[in-house]
Amino acid sequence: MKIVVCVKAVPDPKEICRIRIDPVSKTLTRCEVPLVVNLLDKHALEAALAIKESSGAFVTVLSMGPPPADRIVKECMSLGADRGILLSDRAFAGADAFATAHTLARGIEKAGPFDVIFCGMASSDGATEWVGPQIAAFLDLPVVTMVRKFESRQGDRWLVLADWQNGYRRVEVRLPALFTVTRELNRPRALSFSGILKARSKTIEHWDLSSLGVSADSVGAQGSPTLVTEISPVENRRDAEMLRGTLEEKADQFVSRLAELGIV
Repeated sequence: MKIVVCVKAVPDPKEICRIRIDPVSKTLTRCEVPLVVNLLDKHALEAALAIKESSGAFVTVLSMGPPPADRIVKECMSLGADRGILLSDRAFAGADAFATAHTLARGIEKAGPFDVIFCGMASSDGATEWVGPQIAAFLDLPVVTMVRKFESRQGDRWLVLADWQNGYRRVEVRLPALFTVTRELNRPRALSFSGILKARSKTIEHWDLSSLGVSADSVGAQGSPTLVTEISPVENRRDAEMLRGTLEEKADQFVSRLAELGIV
């Protein structure tokens, strides 16, 4: 079985306060923020590695991002992925979900035949939940989103349990197919020293615009139908007021304040 896992290098959530807004391009400036593997993509990778260990599979990790994102691909290879590919070109910059999915889909096609594609349900920086389904649309594949459990795998027919509004749905899918996964699916493994050593001999493949054979106007900002007209930071300020007196007096003051605000 051949599995492709799409991963994204995202700004470290611990350093999120260092992200700035470019007043001209209306985009986020995050070059000074260290990159980490998107959390939900770790669950997607863990699903692929579990199948590799239980029944055998060749796992390819595919990512689109700036050159520093190759460290993220290398980390995935240290965890057990067999092949790592980074799609990196200045032409890819500024891509919205649609252009990102188009670029990843062309990368998956170039990577060779596959049986299944795993993606995290969303990214921590964009959180659109669109990229996975759009990749499936570009590749003309069935897709199941928000998968929380793979109940059975009988050849090319998989039975999955996926979140659906306030409940769940049980879906039988015939491969090849794409699945986006939730954090309930599994618990991602941690890096090991032995895994890091094994990955040192693995080479990351770097593909640019010419490697994919697509036009510049179909990727990046040029290929993005989304137009950002304005973006600005939101100040989160709270005023604190200390209540004094006995416990009963504080309770009365608290209820009075809520009543004044129209909350009760």
